[in-house]
Amino acid sequence: MSQAYDPSDEGAEMSFQDRMSYSDYLHLERVLDAQEPLSTAHDEMLFIIQHQTSELWMKLAIHEIGSAMRMIRTDQLEPSFKMLTRVARIFEQLNSAWDVLRTMTPSEYTEFRGALGQSSGFQSWQYRAIEFLAGNRNLAMLRPHAHRPEVIAKLETILAEPSLYDEAILLLSRQGFDIGADAKRSTWREPRTENEEVLEAWRMVYGDPLRYWQLYELAEKLVDFEDYFRRWRFNHVTTVERIIGLKRGTGGTSGVSYLRKMLEVELFPELWKVRTRL
Repeated sequence: MSQAYDPSDEGAEMSFQDRMSYSDYLHLERVLDAQEPLSTAHDEMLFIIQHQTSELWMKLAIHEIGSAMRMIRTDQLEPSFKMLTRVARIFEQLNSAWDVLRTMTPSEYTEFRGALGQSSGFQSWQYRAIEFLAGNRNLAMLRPHAHRPEVIAKLETILAEPSLYDEAILLLSRQGFDIGADAKRSTWREPRTENEEVLEAWRMVYGDPLRYWQLYELAEKLVDFEDYFRRWRFNHVTTVERIIGLKRGTGGTSGVSYLRKMLEVELFPELWKVRTRL
């Protein structure tokens, strides 16, 4: 019988009195004590952890998108590519999480749905922050957060600055392209309107990738991000319909019907339309 392996024989630290441990660094007690089911239903723990971990991934996405925007603003495109790739991978991870939630059946969800009150995923301020950062600036979606001034302040800070897509369009202008009405914008809160000049600029980029390689690469990073974001929305719709059918959502939305409307939203419209133009 082989002797039990002792990591300390190879120098591993085994005593953490007055030292920072793994748990200390990650504040795991705070994280692992944050799950407080309101019912005795077995599957409520799955539901809570699914949404809490999604919020953690969204926090990272916000961090990466904000950093990518700052890089684009200062013409440091190479670092922004890495950050935007990471955002796409984050949404790939979020997509995989729906597979776990879909193991819950309608009967199992019914056991604790009443405990949720009016809480609903569409009230996630971090999800709203991601949409605002990307460029979908639907100001009506500020209202669910009106009772939390600190959240409104964070969202208004995002709305006061150009979005990720705005930064990409402004970059086109700095590199000599005509961006039409987008060059005259002085406030950023309101949704932008698609314009032909931006579409034509992207057509020129895609028409000569070698000449405009960095702009071409940026465009494809943005499309990757929206591709995974759309898949996330689609998986959300499918999961909700599988679990609650066509019932109204807990937050009062029309449920599946509301989520289907969200599938029609384009974050970077000219980048999708340019494919038809080529």
